Amino acid sequence: MTVTAWATATSCPQGATLRFRLEAPGAVPVTVTDATDGRAVLRGRAAGPWWELEIPEDWPSSLYRARFGDVPDEDRPRELPGTAVPADHEVWFVVREAVPTAPVLVAVPFTTWQAYNRAGEPGEGLYWTESPTRARRVSFDRPGGGPPPERWEEGLLRWLRPAGYQVAYCSNLDLHDGRELLAGHRLLVVNGHDEYWSAGMRDCVEEFVRQGGNAAFFSGNTAWWQIRLEDDGRTMVCHRDALDDPCADPALATVEWSATGRPENGLTGVSFRAGAGIWGPHMARMLEESYTARFAGHWVFDGTGLGDGDKFGQGCLGYETDAAEYREVHGVPRVTCHDGTPPTFVVLATADLRHWSAHGQGGEATMGVFTNGAGTVFNAATVNWGHALDDPVVDRITRNVLDRLSTALPDWEVVGDAAGLRALAVQGRTLYGIGPDDRLLGRELCGQNLPWQPVGPGGGVVALAAPREAAGQVGCGLYGVTADGRLLRRERDGWLDLCHAPRDAVGLAVADCAFHLLTADGGLWTSSFATPDHWERDTVLPDERPLRRLAAANGRLFALDAAGELLARLPTDPHWTPLAGTSGVRALTAHAGWLVTAGDDELLRRGKVASFARPGRATVEACAAVTSPPVVPRN
Repeated sequence: MTVTAWATATSCPQGATLRFRLEAPGAVPVTVTDATDGRAVLRGRAAGPWWELEIPEDWPSSLYRARFGDVPDEDRPRELPGTAVPADHEVWFVVREAVPTAPVLVAVPFTTWQAYNRAGEPGEGLYWTESPTRARRVSFDRPGGGPPPERWEEGLLRWLRPAGYQVAYCSNLDLHDGRELLAGHRLLVVNGHDEYWSAGMRDCVEEFVRQGGNAAFFSGNTAWWQIRLEDDGRTMVCHRDALDDPCADPALATVEWSATGRPENGLTGVSFRAGAGIWGPHMARMLEESYTARFAGHWVFDGTGLGDGDKFGQGCLGYETDAAEYREVHGVPRVTCHDGTPPTFVVLATADLRHWSAHGQGGEATMGVFTNGAGTVFNAATVNWGHALDDPVVDRITRNVLDRLSTALPDWEVVGDAAGLRALAVQGRTLYGIGPDDRLLGRELCGQNLPWQPVGPGGGVVALAAPREAAGQVGCGLYGVTADGRLLRRERDGWLDLCHAPRDAVGLAVADCAFHLLTADGGLWTSSFATPDHWERDTVLPDERPLRRLAAANGRLFALDAAGELLARLPTDPHWTPLAGTSGVRALTAHAGWLVTAGDDELLRRGKVASFARPGRATVEACAAVTSPPVVPRN
């Protein structure tokens, strides 16, 4: 008995009705199963040509599978792509939350599933890429379009609920005009193999992140092809060839995203262009590969016990991976940004997969995290991540990402080694510090764990500051103050003694064309650029809260009190505003929207705007109507 079926939508809210087109000889059995746990939620009979499923309001938001006909209710084995006969009697669909309550939203990649539907059949499947007989347009109004035989998404989907996470689901097609949908959640999870994205999908997700939402890509080969949706979203167009595509707008051509002038790196941080792939009978070799930790002190690795250089996650890499172009800087990877990867991208782990060129595409895998506006994006950069969740390290990393990015406010993040620093300041793009051996050290101010490099002598400096621009008698440069009361400026061949300053300094800052100096007894002193050798004691101090550290940025003073609370004020404002708590800080600086602290061991960073005034759900909803527009070198 031949039975075929398809649904009129890939998702439906709780309490609504989903319509199915059914071709069968009379009434046939139907079983609806929650695909995330294998639990049958409905058994009955269905008759064509149209059958309607009334979805109860109490069905959890999840991915479901409807099976029609007298077919054994058992899973097919995982196979290679293009080798399995389409299960035309199965229909996969998502039940969405009617009222958003879950902090995490998981997108199911129906566009990729449909692209692989009838792969290799002339005029039927968008896949294979090089075949001249491939389809350019495929309809969702046809049988098939479920998970590929490898079921890349299954591992994470079956792990989430037993792991204790409250998540909601959507079809990735729901993201095409998904600003309102996304506004109800804190974190979007993209899982498995989500290769085909429309401009609307990408615009909505990028805007969601910029406005304070977060995204986690436990996926690979993500957003490689741009697609267009037609016929009210029921037809997917992907020519894969600009000369073949009649679209007059090059920005909407259905080619690789990088060919539109908008590399997918801006969305995900990485790209399959620098990544690796292994296919066909050699696919099993991916299970031999592992990641190498490159920034084990990062919050993503909390609780894993890893150190830099340790291998982890054997089997998580494959069969396609994504990567960012980077270069080694004193043994640490730093993205070049030449490929469109954002400069805020922090490389967490790497894998050299260039040897895959013998069986597919040689390249790398790059796990990382970056910020975009007020939001954060994590990327595991591999299709097979979900099938390695039985590895304790992979499990812990996944929990760290979900736990942190599904909450409203981030915390301080480790950006490197503090090296026992007693002073910090930023000039240009360089973060300077005075080490315990009285040496001036420097490194790029970024989230990557770059090592400190010697710059010159420390000159006995105990506090540092750097004006943004010259004014009065004070030029741009790096300034320091000594414990015995001398204000210095760094010159090419050392430190120049400028004038006297209050003794026992513990902090130095520049704001409103003046030096501000903090002494060990809690005194705050000010000296105008016009008269740098004339210091006046500031009487505007927090009540019973002696200050211990001082910094400034954009005309605002920042200070830490004895209890470790971070305070801020304008130089002309008599009131200090509490911002956040911290502890064990030996040095503090502020620059370009960031606060940076050095403790005994760790260099920490926190965004002033993103962390202390992070947009909540109401702010995101208010923004929901806004419409937004090589081989990896190894040195």
